[in-house]
Amino acid sequence: MRLDKFIGHTTSLSRAEAKKSIKKGVLVNGRIVKTPDFKIDEFKDEVIVNEEKLIYQKYIYIMMNKPKDIISATEDNKTKTVVDILDEQERIFKPFPVGRLDKDTEGLMLLTNDGDLAHKLTSPKKDIVKKYYVEVFGTIEDMYITYFKEGAILDDGYKCKSAILDILTSNETGSKAYIYITEGKFHQVKRMMKSIGCEVTYLKRLSIGELVLDENLKLGEYRYLTEQELKKLKN
Repeated sequence: MRLDKFIGHTTSLSRAEAKKSIKKGVLVNGRIVKTPDFKIDEFKDEVIVNEEKLIYQKYIYIMMNKPKDIISATEDNKTKTVVDILDEQERIFKPFPVGRLDKDTEGLMLLTNDGDLAHKLTSPKKDIVKKYYVEVFGTIEDMYITYFKEGAILDDGYKCKSAILDILTSNETGSKAYIYITEGKFHQVKRMMKSIGCEVTYLKRLSIGELVLDENLKLGEYRYLTEQELKKLKN
């Protein structure tokens, strides 16, 4: 890998800024290098810039507890995004949200720059199960368990894939439930609940496949995935 590309990937410096830094002298394996196109082994060579050793990492995997009023995007001119929450040391890897959560929905958000994993987790053919906790105005009757299992009909006539409805509490003042779906249609959970006459008042994603939201993460907090979590996602 070119030295300027390596520095651009492992720091917040642009490629132009990296070249300027290199012209002043960068230590590569203890030797001063001033050539931007100098070839290095990004996994073996030691590169030091401004007395800091740079560590190459190709992919980044982040679990975030997304708060309300934050959108699932990489950038937006008007609204704060999940990427905006990240520190600069994470943003230099150009991570993006895997799938989406509505602006007013909380919970598990995975951010990565690993396109292959993102495709696997969002592909309809993979049937990755997403678990949500939902609170609604209205009564969720037991008969809707079968209705969801057979495929709820949305307002545009679309028939959803089979879903699991686990009713926690249900009465005239409101209901609470877990819902497990394998799709990610626009406002899907809200529209599924609307199809049974219920209005969602609170929605939170709890898991994606075997990746479960860390209960210790407060809203707006994030952490890197553990090796065990990543292994489960990739298997």
